[in-house]
This record gives sequence, C-alpha cells and structure tokens, in this order.
Amino acid sequence: QVQLVESGGGLVQAGGSLRLSCAASGRTFSSYVMGWFRQVPGKERESVAAISWSGSRTYYADSVKGRFTISRDNAKNTVYLQMNSLKPEDTAVYYCAASARVEFTTTRAGYGYWGQGTQVTVSS
Repeated sequence: QVQLVESGGGLVQAGGSLRLSCAASGRTFSSYVMGWFRQVPGKERESVAAISWSGSRTYYADSVKGRFTISRDNAKNTVYLQMNSLKPEDTAVYYCAASARVEFTTTRAGYGYWGQGTQVTVSS
C-alpha cells in the first residue's frame, strides 16, 4: 500500500518552469514504477512520464520530450517532474501514480495508486 501527495503546481507564464513533487508513504517506494499523468476536462488522462524503480529507465510522451524531466529520490520517497519551457497546452491537473507491476509500464491501467492531483496553469 502506498499513499501519494503531489505539490508544486501553480500558475506560470508560457516559457516558465515548475517542479512538481510527489511524496510517497510506505516502506516499499523504491520497488514501484512511478509515473506522472495529466488530465484536462473532457479528455482522457494521459501519460506524461514514467521512471523505473532504480531510475535507470525513463519514458516521456512526445509532447513533453526535451522539456520535462522525471527523477526520483528513493531515500526521500519522492518523485519529481521538472517542467521547463511550459506551454499553454501543458495546462492540466497533474497526477502522480505508482505501479506495483514488475514490468515497466506507462499505461494508466498499469498504475494502482494515485495522488489527488495538482493544478498546473500556463498562461499565454
């Protein structure tokens, strides 16, 4: 069992940066694949980035490649999403998620634990 709490969202101008954090409870954080998803009203929740338990493997959606960086600190039970060069189309509620599956997964169905979400708004 793991509980996730996101922070770091807010309002930023286009071209700016934000860093999202996701603090996890539980002693087995280091064994989970972690992911960031985002959702806008009326649309499906989409995968943004994911990171393996060791941090050696990462995934990024094409729309954020080169601008976003996912990282984790297993000693602090925290995963991060550094977002640079933000665009208005990045506006969404961002969710942190944890997967207990053995294989690396990026699909929503692969994640069994979710945070409450944090709003990111990028103004033009």
